[in-house]
Amino acid sequence: MKGMTIERMAQACQARICGKPAEQAALQKEAAGIVIDSRQAKEGFVFVALPGERVDGHNFIPQVFENGALAVVCEREPEDAQGICLLVASTKEALKQLAALYLDELSIPVVGITGSVGKTSTKEMIASVLSQKYNVHKTAGNFNNEIGLPLTVFGLTEAHEVAVLEMGISDFGEMSRLAAVARPQVSVITNIGICHLENLGTRDGILKAKTEVFDYLREDATVVLNGDDDKLCTVAQVQGKAPVFYGMGERTPEQAAYEKKSIFADAVENKGLRGIDFDLHLPKGTYRVHVVIPGEHNVYNAMVAAAVGLALGLSDKEICAGIEAARTIGGRTNLIEAKGYLVIDDCYNANPVSMKAAVDVLAQGEGRKIAVLGDMGELGADEKQLHYEVGAYVAEKHIDWLFAAGELSKELVRGVEEYPDFTTQVDYFGKDVEALCSRVCDFAQPGDTILVKASHFMDYPRIVQALTKE
Repeated sequence: MKGMTIERMAQACQARICGKPAEQAALQKEAAGIVIDSRQAKEGFVFVALPGERVDGHNFIPQVFENGALAVVCEREPEDAQGICLLVASTKEALKQLAALYLDELSIPVVGITGSVGKTSTKEMIASVLSQKYNVHKTAGNFNNEIGLPLTVFGLTEAHEVAVLEMGISDFGEMSRLAAVARPQVSVITNIGICHLENLGTRDGILKAKTEVFDYLREDATVVLNGDDDKLCTVAQVQGKAPVFYGMGERTPEQAAYEKKSIFADAVENKGLRGIDFDLHLPKGTYRVHVVIPGEHNVYNAMVAAAVGLALGLSDKEICAGIEAARTIGGRTNLIEAKGYLVIDDCYNANPVSMKAAVDVLAQGEGRKIAVLGDMGELGADEKQLHYEVGAYVAEKHIDWLFAAGELSKELVRGVEEYPDFTTQVDYFGKDVEALCSRVCDFAQPGDTILVKASHFMDYPRIVQALTKE
């Protein structure tokens, strides 16, 4: 890891060097990697011992030294340590400080992505576009919090030319801590929705929390915002510079702080599960583009990816090629053909906006349209009403069957059954996800289109696995 010597790491996290006495030469060695999992602490690696409710990393310090670890970052000095220890007040804070040091040493552009809905799919589209010109490193899975972001940074090598980092939050102050690590060159906010209301209270609270990132941008950074979002479109300037706005059509919202969208799309042709076509208007030309991933929300993903591409010097041709090359990942509108039916695996997480978008995709399917839905978390005081509204939306879209589990999903069911002249058939399983899974697998038949979606804590990937298992 370029520049990541023991001495520099100690300075970055204000650590006291202790443990087995080390010669000065040892302090100048660069770490081969930085990990929090003792099983990954191979020879030459630095192990950060995080304390946890179930597992305390400090208990594994002797083991990592036996395996050849270069050093350990810890909150308490181990007895008879067989290697160099960097003693700090908080290993969680040290983890972020080390990530910031490493990013600064590599000195590559960082694209920071946040928003209430669509961070991961946006990240994938941006990475696809930037990969037309650069060697891109991107956030994997759900590594977007105060532990995951540093670990993503540690995955960078000197071969990488751009880092695309997803930043997820649920409370005030978190974005500041993440942004202090990432220091984005390009800052993207996809939308201000109704996620994490439990802590953030209102959409204005969410706007305030998300825009904490603006205090940590690099000099002359580019801010890319959804111009159709009624909260984001009011942002006039960031660090004395106007944001880049994108959206559907040229129309400007009444409350918008901008005069014209830099990038917009129109002439949208929805091809159902075969993707979507649209005209992409860039400053130097208009292009007919095809996205293979279903769902009109992917037009927004394409526009923001185009804005990022322009900010980092890509040509229009490269941008369009990257959009058309984009593919989905597991748990994110991932289409799986199995046993003669089609499964829409969108069960990584859920909120009211993404749930309705997934129902829109399902409505375009063939055969019986089956929604397998579950609870959405962190919605605050309006959680029951928000579930009810999703249920009503399922009925409005004439989905054939709803299978649901979870305490709050009672409101999904009620939303369906109280919708005027509803035709959706409903099976509700209380909190018994296993019973739901068994029933859905028995019910599914060739020709069906089946959506599986719920918040992460519901563990709905097991339903996808059961449906697709040979």
